[in-house]
Amino acid sequence: MSFLELSLKLKGFPMEKADKEIHRLNSLSLAEFKKWQNEKKWEAVNYHFKNNQFYKKKLNNSLPSVWKKIPILKKEDFQISLDNLISDTIDKKDLYTGYTSGSSGHPFRYAKDKFSHAMTWALIKDRYNSYGISLDSKQARFYGIPLEKMEYYSEKTKDLLANRVRFPVFDLSDNALGNFLEIFRKTKLDYVYGYSSSILLFAEYLNRTGNELKKECPALKVCICTSENCSDEDKRIIGKAFGIPVVNEYGTSEVDLIAFEDNKGNWRLSDENVFTEILDEEGNNITDGREGRIVLTSLHNRAMPFIRYEIGDRATAEQDENGIKLKKLFGGINDELILPSGKKSSSITFYFVTRSIINKIDSLKEFVIRQTKPDTFVFEMVSEKEISEEDTGKIRKKMDEFLEPGLKAEFKRVDKIQRTKAGKMKQFYSYVKQN
Repeated sequence: MSFLELSLKLKGFPMEKADKEIHRLNSLSLAEFKKWQNEKKWEAVNYHFKNNQFYKKKLNNSLPSVWKKIPILKKEDFQISLDNLISDTIDKKDLYTGYTSGSSGHPFRYAKDKFSHAMTWALIKDRYNSYGISLDSKQARFYGIPLEKMEYYSEKTKDLLANRVRFPVFDLSDNALGNFLEIFRKTKLDYVYGYSSSILLFAEYLNRTGNELKKECPALKVCICTSENCSDEDKRIIGKAFGIPVVNEYGTSEVDLIAFEDNKGNWRLSDENVFTEILDEEGNNITDGREGRIVLTSLHNRAMPFIRYEIGDRATAEQDENGIKLKKLFGGINDELILPSGKKSSSITFYFVTRSIINKIDSLKEFVIRQTKPDTFVFEMVSEKEISEEDTGKIRKKMDEFLEPGLKAEFKRVDKIQRTKAGKMKQFYSYVKQN
């Protein structure tokens, strides 16, 4: 058993029960599984209608008998106090809680019951096993890290216990990427995991310098790209540089792993944990290759009603005898930062700049950051009131800490934030041309 599984088990998460349930579901025939999933989604609706006051109010105290008539919930529906979202039957000590990353511009706090969270990890474990890795395999983690002393050492301790080597994405200059390569040469690492854009920059560096990562670190088996959609062309570039399979992982922190690419490059939906719909603007299911909204129903979470929850992403899907098949995701990779010094950094850095401040501003509904000049960043915010001078000062201070000193931050309250053509809102846009 990996340290992660052991720690979850010691905290009361029923890992063995979850593993057995994933195994049981995978052993069902297609007809048996479809029957189970249909019953499970209605079970979730009935449970929350009976036990969750927030959800009962959303249904106007009347439970529809037709699935299509069940209302679709959006991120802004959950931007209220967590206490008002939890089911009456759930004890707070039995909750797993967290914040959405805010990378979509809609941060909020969420909760899962312990079995639901255990099922998430059991599903991830199942998908990883198909690539010859486990939850205990040594991970090269391309991620950010908090720089506040207590949180920094907390994350470093987690990395040590979880068998991870972290490659921070705040500085992606050639000098930093060269140091990354030296770590791979000296360390036996089993797989790469992290932000697609940061991994791509490292891959481009390797291709420029004539290095193949698998030759420098022979233990590597697979590269898993997460958080941002990695295009086929980017996967080709990374695959050439790394010499190992490159796969996409797609999920949301508040719901679950949604889909994972198999070894043929096809998306495998997380049907054991999530019921996925692709809907047009009128709410009709579309599985004929047209683009639609992704709507999710969490099958196990009894703490919060993530039922017909629209996450803001879009996709195309097709139908066959086995069910719907996700074909293409629309979301794209966030722009990278290029600073006055010439330093490159992942735009995900702004999550670490804003997270401790933005999440505490109750009046804030959504936000986006635009780099208009190398030294100027404009924060557009939809909020009920102006952000305080104290909070803007904290954000400027963290920009100095995570990026570089001397950057300018402008804050604008707006009524509405423009979406991409796909209807999605990225958190960060750069209008600075690369040299």
